[in-house]
Amino acid sequence: MSGLVPFNRRNTSIFNSRFEDLYNIMDDFFNYNWSSNRIGGNGSFKIDIQENDKEYIVEAALPGVKKEEIDIQLNDGRLSISVARDENISEEKKNYVYKETKYCSMSRGIYLDEARSDGVKAKLDNGVLHITVPKKENTGNTKKIEIE
Repeated sequence: MSGLVPFNRRNTSIFNSRFEDLYNIMDDFFNYNWSSNRIGGNGSFKIDIQENDKEYIVEAALPGVKKEEIDIQLNDGRLSISVARDENISEEKKNYVYKETKYCSMSRGIYLDEARSDGVKAKLDNGVLHITVPKKENTGNTKKIEIE
C-alpha cells in the first residue's frame, strides 16, 4: 500500500478533460476519511435481526455514537433507529486553509410483524446497540370455517 500515492491534480480551469475528472475521483478516494464520516459503507449502519419464540433481537453497529445521539421508536411493528451526529470541533487556530463542519444523519427502519410495544429494551454497549422487542402472544385466533 505504500506505493499508492494520490494524484493530487486538482484543476479548476474551465477546460477540464475527462481525465481530469478521473484524477479528481482518485484524489477523493485517497483523501476521504471513511471511518469518521460514515459508520457503514453506504452512508448507513449495519443491523442484524434474530428471532426466537418470545422476542426479536436487533443489533446495530454504531461505533463512536453516544446514546444521546440515538432515537429509537416502535410504531405498529415498525422499528425505527435514527442517529444524528453533529461534530463541530472548535479549535483556537483561526487561519484555516480547509475545515469542514461534520453533520451526519442516518436512519434504518424494519418491520417486525409480531412486535409488542410494551417491554422493549435497548442497551448501547461498546458501539453495539442491542434492542430486544417482545413478540405478541399467539392467542390462537384461528377459526374453523364450515363449508355449506
